[in-house]
Amino acid sequence: MLKIITLIIALIFAVPAFALDGTQLLKQIDRNLNPESFEMYRKLINVEPDGRKKEFVLFSVKKGVDKVAALFLAPASEKGRSTLRVGENMWLYIPNVGKPIRITSLQSVVGGVFNNSDILQLDYAAEYEVEKVEEIGNDYFLQLKAKNKTVAYDRLKMWADKNKKLPTKIECRTEADMLIKTLYFKEMRDFGREIVRPSVMETDSPLYKGYKSVMIYAQIKKRDFKDEVFTLTFMPNIDSLRK
Repeated sequence: MLKIITLIIALIFAVPAFALDGTQLLKQIDRNLNPESFEMYRKLINVEPDGRKKEFVLFSVKKGVDKVAALFLAPASEKGRSTLRVGENMWLYIPNVGKPIRITSLQSVVGGVFNNSDILQLDYAAEYEVEKVEEIGNDYFLQLKAKNKTVAYDRLKMWADKNKKLPTKIECRTEADMLIKTLYFKEMRDFGREIVRPSVMETDSPLYKGYKSVMIYAQIKKRDFKDEVFTLTFMPNIDSLRK
């Protein structure tokens, strides 16, 4: 009898063989969104409550999990500016100013709802650990916690399509669970070379009522870069990478 009771208890507390590995799932979502190293073109649109819009065109490059750089191509007033992120360190280069200026993740070089952390996004798995993952209908639901205090958002709630393993919505929250902004991933597109992902990311925020920002991805392709591309001295030369 004792053996039967012991077996029942063991079965109750056993971890199911099919239990989701949240960390591996998040890494898969990262890779489905972007190759580990790539270049891309995108348009960023800020929409004000009265309908007025301001648009920016950026050329961006990324290497590994923690190196990102972006060059402004338009409008003319921003052309030639570049940004660099290595880990949590960020800089803005403005032609004729002299040297790169340090910026923070919660600032925004373009205004609007997207901040610098959104524009120079690293892999989610590089910045967050998975606290909980579960299946809800056709989605995976992941609750993520920042690995350290330098990350822009303390917590993320992510809904990801179960079949595609791509995010459909992300809520960015404070440590006290206050909603800062919501990211919506829309309009699936085949970019070629096995890159199939949302081509539009929209965001709104209860802190900026009536405002909306949209990021439209025009091109994404795998490409390798030397480490020197992601240095302060190379920031004035990012345009040389365009082919």
